Amino acid sequence: HMGTRVVAAADTDEKPLPEDVSLVDSKTPLPQGKIGKTSISRILLGGNLLTHFTHSRDLKYVYTLCEHYNTEQKIIETMALSEKHGVNTLVVHTVPAILATLKKYRQEQGGKMQWIICPTAPANGDFSEYTKQVAGLAEMGTNAVYLWGVTADKLAAEENVDAIAKVVAIGHEHGMPSGVGAHDLKVIELCEKHKIPADFYIKTFHHHNYPTGPKPDELTEPTREVPGYWCRNPKETAEFMKTVEKPWIAFKVMAAGAIPPKDALQYVFDNGADHSLLGMFDFEIAEDVKIAKEVLHNVNRTRSWKS
Repeated sequence: HMGTRVVAAADTDEKPLPEDVSLVDSKTPLPQGKIGKTSISRILLGGNLLTHFTHSRDLKYVYTLCEHYNTEQKIIETMALSEKHGVNTLVVHTVPAILATLKKYRQEQGGKMQWIICPTAPANGDFSEYTKQVAGLAEMGTNAVYLWGVTADKLAAEENVDAIAKVVAIGHEHGMPSGVGAHDLKVIELCEKHKIPADFYIKTFHHHNYPTGPKPDELTEPTREVPGYWCRNPKETAEFMKTVEKPWIAFKVMAAGAIPPKDALQYVFDNGADHSLLGMFDFEIAEDVKIAKEVLHNVNRTRSWKS
């Protein structure tokens, strides 16, 4: 989450976590839920810091900084450290370099990290490129696939329900749980209305109570690209998701580093998400897992767990 909150550690009176993970809260494992037959930790490793598609508003240097910090070796270390702390799954899109690293980690180094991956091939026309990408992911051992939120938003804006349904079917044809991603709530509304058999949803979710959060006048504009936030209507999202029986993975939960993890996780888990993506640098994992366990221990939900 951008290192925006590296200062957060200094604000607390807590001692830094010991290096040895066995000393850290080892009696209480990180809770898990199920998507299909796969057990997935309640917090997942977000892919944007690994693919260097960081969101940093207008701070352009952060992209290069990430690229220089998260080298292949560092990404492998990050996955190993995540596993050690009970984060057993990551979510990422089909950037060739990261897919090669995932394969290397699993096949050559015995990594057990599970993968939920979204193809970025065009999801229209004859779907041949999309199908080819899904087939490649299945062959690689991917645990689940989903329709990329960027694509889903466009398809929903065009009311192209058939294309969304087709993509979900392609995942199923290749033997994987198949979900749908979205920034726009309309995507989920359409899927539910037309009973598209998605196995899970990955939807942006965070409140707007942070300094660069959207102001009410910005929300009335038709554009979705207001810098600094990705969940246009958190209240409506929480309300609608109460009617949804499928597992929901929340992402962009810290609004790219603007909301501290404790605040973000309490908000998303209290308001119905079943899992949460977190973009984490290696040095943030131990602290974030500890926060997640505390939050999950003191959660106050109105939506029952769907996974």
